[in-house]
Amino acid sequence: MTWRSGDFSAVVRLKNRKRVLVGVSVAVVTFMVALTYASVPLYRLFCQVTGFSGTTQVATKAPGAVAAAPITVRFDANVAANMPWRFLPPDPVEVRLGEQRQVAFSAVNLSKEPILGTATFNVAPFETGKYFNKIQCFCFTQQLLLPGERKEFTVLFFVDPAMANDDDAKSIPAITLSYTFYNKGRAALEEYLQNHPLAAHANGGSK
Repeated sequence: MTWRSGDFSAVVRLKNRKRVLVGVSVAVVTFMVALTYASVPLYRLFCQVTGFSGTTQVATKAPGAVAAAPITVRFDANVAANMPWRFLPPDPVEVRLGEQRQVAFSAVNLSKEPILGTATFNVAPFETGKYFNKIQCFCFTQQLLLPGERKEFTVLFFVDPAMANDDDAKSIPAITLSYTFYNKGRAALEEYLQNHPLAAHANGGSK
């Protein structure tokens, strides 16, 4: 077979095109993987900034009560279907905008085994999420209850006075802060007990 210079150039161009195609494909896959990992923190940041879906804000201290009509804050407590806890909310409270307030939820492990749980939250109406600030909270942290053990989980919060200047939110008479506890499962429980060997023998709550 006789090779001509044109044939050789065509082969080189074809190989170069394949290299470019492979490079572009690898870059696209890498970008998609990076985007997948980044999407969760970016979504959380978006929710925290905007209060989207009732996401609350985080603060270090309350600014102090301002001269405005008080607002009622109600509390809701839920457990997932596989969570053998009795989870109870505190009574509703009336607070002034900017006023710091502390309340306590309570939970009892009704099962005969230790249960590791974690809680998620939101507030309603969703428009109030960007004004509801938590200084201290038990959400997204692992909570262990031994069989029959009862514990209280405190929340320290305030409602931002800026809510009074929001035409969409200033007439809202009440806010509901809702928590749901989920069972972390056997694997997470065993890992927790390995990292906290005294937890299985502690009795941090009251019966």
